[in-house]
Amino acid sequence: MENKFITIGEIMMRLTPPNYEKIRVTQTYEASFGGAEANIALALANLGIDSTFFTVVPDNSLGKSAIRMLRSYDVHCSPVIRSTKEETPTHRLGTYYLETGFGIRPSQVTYDRKHSAFSEYDFSEYDLRKLLSEFTWLHMSGITPALSENLKKLTLDSLKIAKELGLTVSFDGNFRSALWTWEEAREFCTMCLPYVDVLCGIEPYHLWRDDNDHSKGDYKDDIPLQPTFEQQDEVFKRFVEKYPNIKCIGRHVRYTHSGTENSLKAYLWLHDKTYESKLFNFTILDRVGGGDAFASGLIYAMMKNYSPDDIVNFAVASSVIKHTIRGDANITDDARTIRNLMNMNYDIKR
Repeated sequence: MENKFITIGEIMMRLTPPNYEKIRVTQTYEASFGGAEANIALALANLGIDSTFFTVVPDNSLGKSAIRMLRSYDVHCSPVIRSTKEETPTHRLGTYYLETGFGIRPSQVTYDRKHSAFSEYDFSEYDLRKLLSEFTWLHMSGITPALSENLKKLTLDSLKIAKELGLTVSFDGNFRSALWTWEEAREFCTMCLPYVDVLCGIEPYHLWRDDNDHSKGDYKDDIPLQPTFEQQDEVFKRFVEKYPNIKCIGRHVRYTHSGTENSLKAYLWLHDKTYESKLFNFTILDRVGGGDAFASGLIYAMMKNYSPDDIVNFAVASSVIKHTIRGDANITDDARTIRNLMNMNYDIKR
């Protein structure tokens, strides 16, 4: 059966001062669109996957422009709700501002997305079962439930229905400290784990050593941000021991040398074994969306039945190549380009 992918989330307008300028001194902004789930839908559509995005946008020029952008990259947007002022009183598209870092100065994001149409819409009468019944794969992230109470319900309902319908479900915790606290994120995202087949990242989740005595801590408490193979393998085993529904876990590990010089590698749990990717060193043009590119690369490689070694290397190479592309999403439209990078082949293509 052909893979039919759907993701649910928010798309935002992105405003970026040009030439690495600071917001407080810039006189112009470059406008584009992005958002974690939209980035993944776009990346997969570029690689030829039948990809659909579901969201709510205000029925005005900004909302229409956001959807037009996705459609220009072959993302199906027919389920998208264009809300009226009665349905979403604030009637706005979320926005975020990006100050692009340079050298030792890191990039910085400022959100302006409160009361967006997506977060205000009442989904209580919406038929999620009908929406999801057409697809084979659902992807969601921890950003959506951080936006409002009704989106927490939408997230859990979507995950549960997708599992009932037999879809493959992937989930990326994608913690955003500007949207909710670490503890809030861990509490909610842990509730999602029983419905997940493919997990992107190992946080924010509780993985208690003793469910009846939390004072004994979390298995991940002593794991550094750059774990050894043995440390990562142990965490993966604990996840699948507690949640045997999880078939695959992928996470990338970042080494930050400066605001523009980074290294990435990744670990993958699949078929009861941990795999480690190559280490990639690179210069950053635009870091935003790197995690989404990793997730889309992981999903694509799994859909195409790559070997485990190729899955983990393709996923991290997808993230690396995104860092060289301006904008939120990996717009690479040829899997061979990513495969060349994953094989560390940097020669010019003629």
